[in-house]
Amino acid sequence: MTNKNLIDTLAAIVGHDHVLTADYDVAPYLTDWRGRYHGVALCIARPANTAEVAAVVRACAEAETPIVPQGGNTSHCGAGIPDATGRAVLVSLSRMNAIRAIDTANDTITAEAGCILQTVQEAAAAAGRLFPLSLAAEGSCQIGGNLATNAGGVQVLRYGNARELTLGLEAVLPDGQVWDGLRGLRKDNTGYDLKQLFIGSEGTLGIITAAVLKLFPLPRATATAWLAIASARAAVRLLGELQAAFGTALTACELISDVSLGLVEKNIPGARAPLADSPWYLLVELSGPGEDEALRASLSDFLAGALAGGDIADAVVAQNGRQAERLWTLRESISEAQKIEGVSIKHDISVPVSRLGEFLDRADTALAAAHPGIRIVAFGHVGDGNLHYNQSRPETGENAAFIAATPAVNRVVHDIVHALGGSISAEHGIGQLKREELRRYKSAVELDMMRAVKRALDPRGIMNPGKVL
Repeated sequence: MTNKNLIDTLAAIVGHDHVLTADYDVAPYLTDWRGRYHGVALCIARPANTAEVAAVVRACAEAETPIVPQGGNTSHCGAGIPDATGRAVLVSLSRMNAIRAIDTANDTITAEAGCILQTVQEAAAAAGRLFPLSLAAEGSCQIGGNLATNAGGVQVLRYGNARELTLGLEAVLPDGQVWDGLRGLRKDNTGYDLKQLFIGSEGTLGIITAAVLKLFPLPRATATAWLAIASARAAVRLLGELQAAFGTALTACELISDVSLGLVEKNIPGARAPLADSPWYLLVELSGPGEDEALRASLSDFLAGALAGGDIADAVVAQNGRQAERLWTLRESISEAQKIEGVSIKHDISVPVSRLGEFLDRADTALAAAHPGIRIVAFGHVGDGNLHYNQSRPETGENAAFIAATPAVNRVVHDIVHALGGSISAEHGIGQLKREELRRYKSAVELDMMRAVKRALDPRGIMNPGKVL
């Protein structure tokens, strides 16, 4: 089948208006959010339903044409960007954006892959429920991409990541077959849990088209506080004390360095630090039943004790939703503030929570010795041991040259992570950014198992080639 014949076939499936080939139409799909990866595609196909996705995949499989699935294109690792050969068909799921069902008695919502995460959150809230997956890109990222990368976000501490929030999946396999696993069951012990193959697979085993997701009671009360602390080790100690005091009411515990906050103040209009200078900060949120005032009072009492005991240097408790939103905006603007500064070397690592302080001490020291003047932007989810640990130069104009040091910086950071029993990718995935790094840190047995699964489901190797493996 010629390229033109394939494009004509795809147009007959999804409609001529939804097969894009003109340069100005395809451009937004071919550059990643960070501006690091630029690809070329034969065309962009935009199916409207699962049947159309299946037909598109069958046509590509018959033509032995690579397929690159893409959601909201917010990946930090280039997972949704094709290579430069121009052979691939990029399949955008953005038109598949229906909420298929909400079952409040079963506490589930069934959403198509192209649903914006924020849309799912709002649909759940309208039904008096909470869908707790929450991250900075929630206004543009899509559920299919969230599942394909096993997204985490700020509430993993209490609710788990995307894997834990998913009960059932619908997916199109690399030969065009549709697997309907849209079951809203919390107990189903009938063999292999197939949905887990697709969650976190970054589109290399098939295309997720819909999911049954867990819902939770909508919290009536929240309490949010911004704390000044001395170190990451102090943050870990305080995390334990918060968990002992509040249990599952502790929804989030976010660690933010002074350098990270400084970039937000510099680059985000209206951003203003709530406390005097401190080397580190914690953003803490409680949620649950009851009233805001009572929960705030409990948190304030706890913080008064922590302040008296020297665990924290200062604290401010948000007195209303608007103040809480401002505190969260500081945390959620860090990535955007960094992007404004120019390119940087990014790491999305995890270590056991107990070893966060040790990781920072060792990595900071080693990088400062190897690269004098380096700027380290560290922030993340202390409750689950996940840090975004990024390096650049203070002078924006020096960053492009500094990127050449990426392999050396990666080796320092990832070797320490590995030595501490951690992971080189906590929530962003592997994509094409960390593909070679994976070979260094995964055992031969693990890689062989992954390749065996890939060969079994995608023997032609057409699903998102060059990603993960």
